[in-house]
Amino acid sequence: MSLSKQLYIIIAFIFLVIFTGNFIISVQNAKEYLEVEASTKAQDTATSLGMSLKGLMKNKNDAEIQSIINAIANRGFYKEIRLEDTLFTINKSQLIKHANNKTLDNNWQISDVSVDKSFGTIESNSDDLELMQELEALENNQEFNFEPKQSSTYKFIPNKNLQKKNIKISFKATKEDKTINSFAIIYMDKTIAKVTRDEKFDYVPQWFINAISIDLKEMKSDISNGWKTTATIYVSANAGDAYAKLYEQAKGSLIYSALAFIISMILLFIFVQYLLKPLKTIEKLAQSIAIGNFKTIDKLPWTTEIKNVAISMNEMSRKIESVISKLNKNLENLTQKLSKDELTGLNLKQTFETDMKKMFISKSNGYIFTIKIDKLGEFANQHTNEEVNKFIKKFASILKECKACKGINISAYRFYGSEFALITDGINYEQAQELTATIKREFENLAKEIGKDEIAHIGATPFNPIGTTDQMLHAANEAYEKAKLIGPNEAFIRDSDDLVRDMKAWRTLVFDIIKNQRFEISYIGDAKVLNSQNNELVMQEAFTKAYDLDNKDIPIGTFVSIAEQYEKIVDFDKAVISKVISDIRLENIKHSISINLSLDSIDDLNFILWLRETLNKHKDIASQLVFSLTAYAVTKDIEKFKNFVTIIHELNAKVIIKRFESKFIPLDDIKNLDLDYIRLAREYTNNVKDDSSKQSFIEAMVELTHLLNIKLFAENVKDEKDFEKIKELNVYAASR
Repeated sequence: MSLSKQLYIIIAFIFLVIFTGNFIISVQNAKEYLEVEASTKAQDTATSLGMSLKGLMKNKNDAEIQSIINAIANRGFYKEIRLEDTLFTINKSQLIKHANNKTLDNNWQISDVSVDKSFGTIESNSDDLELMQELEALENNQEFNFEPKQSSTYKFIPNKNLQKKNIKISFKATKEDKTINSFAIIYMDKTIAKVTRDEKFDYVPQWFINAISIDLKEMKSDISNGWKTTATIYVSANAGDAYAKLYEQAKGSLIYSALAFIISMILLFIFVQYLLKPLKTIEKLAQSIAIGNFKTIDKLPWTTEIKNVAISMNEMSRKIESVISKLNKNLENLTQKLSKDELTGLNLKQTFETDMKKMFISKSNGYIFTIKIDKLGEFANQHTNEEVNKFIKKFASILKECKACKGINISAYRFYGSEFALITDGINYEQAQELTATIKREFENLAKEIGKDEIAHIGATPFNPIGTTDQMLHAANEAYEKAKLIGPNEAFIRDSDDLVRDMKAWRTLVFDIIKNQRFEISYIGDAKVLNSQNNELVMQEAFTKAYDLDNKDIPIGTFVSIAEQYEKIVDFDKAVISKVISDIRLENIKHSISINLSLDSIDDLNFILWLRETLNKHKDIASQLVFSLTAYAVTKDIEKFKNFVTIIHELNAKVIIKRFESKFIPLDDIKNLDLDYIRLAREYTNNVKDDSSKQSFIEAMVELTHLLNIKLFAENVKDEKDFEKIKELNVYAASR
């Protein structure tokens, strides 16, 4: 998860915690305030009503009482307004009338009137009369003498929670000498007046009401007549109004908080983007360094910590670039040393073989020359080493100077001792004759200078695009032998009629092999990880074998060259890839397989589309496919190769450059190719045990590829000591 997302999440979480806490506290405070406000208003209303109704309590059935209560209730603020009687007057006639004994009449005297204490209490009016008379006597400083009289009226004071309306009142009835215990059931309704209204919550949702409970207490006010409470007025506030106000406040808080959150997140996004922009620049720099582009950050960030990181990254980039530049320089020097003859400065045989491969790939035409100094051994026996070396240098300079011939591209080589060679690119038979005549004249001049009659003989053969390097060297040697028969310092040039096969026959054969897929694929070059305990097999190469009509092997270089010439190479590469994918599945291959591709194929749009579709169908094994091109093929169009590498990596496959030589690909360019593997040319590992220059070159390549996250392979290491040496030099893997 990115740092920006983590910041957004943690800040949003903190905001949510703070908002939730504030919201709960705000709603709770508002709820408590509304409860107090409603209760206070209800209490004030109850007190006011009590004062208003006090004068009407003489007649509790007065219609004006109900009118006053209705007027207050109609305001809608109250859930219920209720006036309850707290003092009932019962007379003798009522008791006799409702007595259970119907024989009683007004001639009977009533006494010992009582009621169940759960209902309330009954007092005689004579008690009040006695109290008033006692107070009056005290006021007048008179002696109080009270003569009790039989009371005919009684006061019933109900309990507060009395709900029952039919009250049983017990009493004794006396007439003359007869006394009867009796009781009367008298209907008494505490409620004098009552107005109730539904609680209306209007637009307040039910979930809000269920979530928040508002407790509005019922308020009351007592109405007194003297020192006695005759009635009580009860007022209950309507919770709907409180819920409406609370809901509006909560909704407003939510809307405000949501807007505040959105605005805060927008500001945070802008701030974080501004804050993290330098980090993204640093990340891009790190990625750039990882692929070998050693850039620096010019505009340093203003945040101290990030600025220090940027400065450190710049220093690291410069140091790594300096190290790689030093390695590149060392490699270039070593390459020159490995590819040049120390005495003459001419290219060595390994360079000749590489340049011949270039000729095959580029479908060139020209001539191959073999030139040998005659009787160099005898000359060496008769002269000092210095004189011999001087002679060889002069001889080599003649070949070098031929490179200056106008319009002719010539490369000169010294194989060993007295054997030299030339490759001429793009010349015809007449130009080859003219070049040979020029060289012969220079040899004759050298012969006069050193007093040696026979300097050298020259044999030449035309470049055969369907042949092999060995075949052409053999043909040039045959021409050299014919030149020796002609005379001193003579030359013989074979013409194009000496080609073994005619192109028409080759074309028919190649077309038939590709169309009917008459080829076999074997997996060779088991590349195993060096310096590991399990000796893991990491890669094999898919090697194609094709046969002619006589069932003889066709040199694969010849086959590919003709297929390219007649634009059949793309079909061939498709067939090979399909066969390799099938083999991986059928044989359950777990390691990587390298597949050789032609430059024509990676430059073909239809091939790229086909390859993308094929690898998408086989995503599970795409990572096992390693597409291989030679170093020289890559140099023909580096930009197209880079595009191909990008596509291959998108498809989760890999790329290797084989037969790598630093003279083909500048070492500074390796970092821009985004390679997965590099396989060194065999010349760098042959006899590496005794060649310090090769060891230094390989060591430098190991360091370079390690810095660029590329795995370095060695190919076909035969000698055991050579193998131990490349293992010691920390090459990643090698085949034998």
